[in-house]
Amino acid sequence: MFLRSIEWLDGKIRIIDQTKLPIKLEYKFLETIDDVVEAIKSMRVRGAPLIGITGALGLALVAYKLKDEDRDYVIREIKTAYEKILNTRPTAVNLKWALDYVLSNSIDQADVAESIIKNALKLMERDIEINRKIAEIGQILISDGDVIMTHCNTGSLATVSVGTALGVIIEAWKRGKRFLVYITETRPLLQGARLTAFELKYANIPFTLICDSAVGITIAKKKVNKIFVGADRILLDGTTYNKVGTFQIAILAKKFNVDFYVVAPTSTIDIHSKRRDVIIEERSKMEVLTIQDRLITSTDITVYNPAFDETPPEYVSAIITEKGIIYPPYEENLPKIMQHNTT
Repeated sequence: MFLRSIEWLDGKIRIIDQTKLPIKLEYKFLETIDDVVEAIKSMRVRGAPLIGITGALGLALVAYKLKDEDRDYVIREIKTAYEKILNTRPTAVNLKWALDYVLSNSIDQADVAESIIKNALKLMERDIEINRKIAEIGQILISDGDVIMTHCNTGSLATVSVGTALGVIIEAWKRGKRFLVYITETRPLLQGARLTAFELKYANIPFTLICDSAVGITIAKKKVNKIFVGADRILLDGTTYNKVGTFQIAILAKKFNVDFYVVAPTSTIDIHSKRRDVIIEERSKMEVLTIQDRLITSTDITVYNPAFDETPPEYVSAIITEKGIIYPPYEENLPKIMQHNTT
């Protein structure tokens, strides 16, 4: 029921090219650091956990090519690659976390290149284990007869495999629970209509697709009682950064007394930043002016295209991680979880 979005094959990275979905399930090899940078920027890979793993494997790619080189030269090249990858997308904290993990656990080893490869591969397999645990923990919140909504794509295509919020939903279905699922189209790049729909069809789970602008009436008329979303960054006070549109869904959930759950690995929790420190990525206006590369309006107009938005903690019912379900007050309970967070 779960896809695998990324693999390491003989010194190359193989990804599912998500820009081709759902029309074609096409795999692409990344063979250079420039390939990795382009894949992240163009969203051939996307989703905070998967971006992090792609970045880590990007360092492994460089290390693999330099296995026989002088140690100091390897370190210089790895640090250059680190900066290139880090600067691809600014909002999701998993990217820096994964790069720092690989670098900090490898830099003092005698064989730096081999250690980088080993630690990047460890993170990739660990991502699957973490998301399986999240799915097992989160599925207890789903009951027969629930009416569930989810936003953007948070399944296998947002991670190495299994997924976060969508992983919870699929795991509950695997265990025999039966419920209704509503998914948002998620403009401008349609990650819901293209990717979440693809994954739910792959898992043989029935669902209903809605326009982003139909969230309110769907919650009200279809009696949605639980909403599961992912996250690209969570602050220690519970403030959540996720795909743009999440904030308005959270407001509507509060209005209709609907449980609003954020699902993410603890690597998404940012223990250092405050709200003022977080950069909301703004992307090309052409993403809004087009649908699947077809122009839908004039090109000479002003566009505001934030990729993410900020949901305050008072709208979040609970945060589901591999360490357990965390409830308010987040400023007390999130630090407790993070004190024992090791990979």
